[in-house]
Amino acid sequence: MTMTTPTERAGAWLAQFEAALTSGKPQAVSALFDADCYWRDLVSFTWNIRTQEGQAAIEEMLAAQLAKTAPGNFRVEGDATEADGVVDAWFTFETKVSRGRGHLRLKATAAGDRAWTLLTTMVELKGFEEKKGTRRVKSAEHGVHPGRKSWLEQRQDEVAALGHTTQPYVLIVGGGQGGIALAARLRRLGVPTIVVEKNARAGDSWRNRYKSLHLHDPVWYDHLPYLPFPDDWPVFAAKDKIGDWLESYAKIMEINYWGSTTARKARFDEARGEWEVVVEREGREITLRPKQLVFALGVSGYANVPKIEGAETFLGDQHHSSKHPGPEAYKGKKAVVLGSNNSAHDICAALWENGVQVTMIQRSSTHIAPSDSLMDIVLGPLYSEQAVANGIDHHKADLIFGSVPYKIMHTFHIPAYDEMKKRDADLYGRLEKAGFMLDFGEDGSGLFMKYLRRGSGYYIDVGASELVANGSVKLKSGVEIKSIKPKSVVLSDGTELDADLLVYATGYGSMNHWLADLISPEVADRVGKVWGLGSNTKKDPGPWEGELRNMWKPTNQQQLWIHGGNLHQSRHYSQFLSLQLKARYEGLETPVYKVAPVHHLR
Repeated sequence: MTMTTPTERAGAWLAQFEAALTSGKPQAVSALFDADCYWRDLVSFTWNIRTQEGQAAIEEMLAAQLAKTAPGNFRVEGDATEADGVVDAWFTFETKVSRGRGHLRLKATAAGDRAWTLLTTMVELKGFEEKKGTRRVKSAEHGVHPGRKSWLEQRQDEVAALGHTTQPYVLIVGGGQGGIALAARLRRLGVPTIVVEKNARAGDSWRNRYKSLHLHDPVWYDHLPYLPFPDDWPVFAAKDKIGDWLESYAKIMEINYWGSTTARKARFDEARGEWEVVVEREGREITLRPKQLVFALGVSGYANVPKIEGAETFLGDQHHSSKHPGPEAYKGKKAVVLGSNNSAHDICAALWENGVQVTMIQRSSTHIAPSDSLMDIVLGPLYSEQAVANGIDHHKADLIFGSVPYKIMHTFHIPAYDEMKKRDADLYGRLEKAGFMLDFGEDGSGLFMKYLRRGSGYYIDVGASELVANGSVKLKSGVEIKSIKPKSVVLSDGTELDADLLVYATGYGSMNHWLADLISPEVADRVGKVWGLGSNTKKDPGPWEGELRNMWKPTNQQQLWIHGGNLHQSRHYSQFLSLQLKARYEGLETPVYKVAPVHHLR
């Protein structure tokens, strides 16, 4: 009988795939893939986050990992679909120690259906599942029990002991969205964890930013694990609303959150196989000894503040955008904002709204993505009310997004941004007429590829671009600030601008600068540069690495991990980092395949 439906074709391929895996012959498996093929694995086969590109790479991975993994029970999940000659199918599977979920894209070839892309992800560890559904705990002890302790008393005992008479298995440095999301997952998995955060309260990293800040990503993209936002949550939430949500979330999820706590120094004790981390909490030093140390400090390191001649003579206010208090104190004054990305545009707009004469200094080209177009064209198919109506919630959307290998992701994005160029041609034309330097990335792939490659170079336009286009916000492009005088700045073209306020919206350094200061420069260099793909585009030097450097996976420093990203990434990848940590906590074998080599330092 001829296989005709996409579901039948996917089921037949998975049966062949499982048989080839069972044979133990990597060549038999790779023969089921197209010559142009990609297998992205999130922990299940590699105990790593790694993409195998091409048949030879797939064979090499399987030769090292197949016997240890013992995969099987591959089953199509739901109905497969077909579009443009490509079959899309979801499936479930198991390994020796885990259960997983995957995604398959098949192409018809002369030799039969062959895999173009394959995604395999770990969902849970066998025997160490989250206590949810039928596994949930009762909590209440029915009957009579002398000396019984209430839930509150038990929780108070845990808080009093952890970090003092008992040690956490995991210490997370950084209590923003990333640290909180990971801690919630580890809590559900029963892994003793402490989060340390220099700010007093969960959510303060949002509350302390400039007044006008809102999320630029839509609500469907931003849910935290386990507790999605209410269905009337604003599409673009204000910073203080997000801060309050994070604080409430940390309490509801029973996270051991140490606010007003600063990590001072850390070292890895080779003999004991654990970290020694000195923290200062409310004025006193405490030494913690976790087995695993996680840095969850966003996507960046320290603020980049340029050293400019004469800065010390400036009589007005000057600060990095991360320290900007808001526009109210500067009404009727003159401001210069150095930079042209998200923060620069937001701050310029808020200053203009409050009666400040503001000039933006644009040093290099910037990608502008109008919010409505970004929502409709780029994010809408996966993260929108319509996507939810089509059966794509954020869990499924995350996996669809994750199923696209980074090597070919730009080809998925280029058509969307070509459409954006047409849709917003009027705005782009007026921006260029005003002198604004525009780009769509070096290959036309737009915002998200810029974010992955360099973490900068773009603005999601929520209104400020119109102010630049119509001249309300003055613009000087293609120049630098050469020097600073007591009441003005001098640009590299000789122009002098009066200024009462100077804001450096100049971005941040690599995350491993934190490692150099807290641990040592040697450890920072052992880990290497954090973020970027090796695309050999601006600020993302090659060679090609295939995954984000050092994120959510083993690094070249034993028992040290990096976690972070936007709300979507913090949610999605915290699942895979938490499972890696849980496996180690339970003493399972975790044979890591190919920790990425270090090509770049700080």
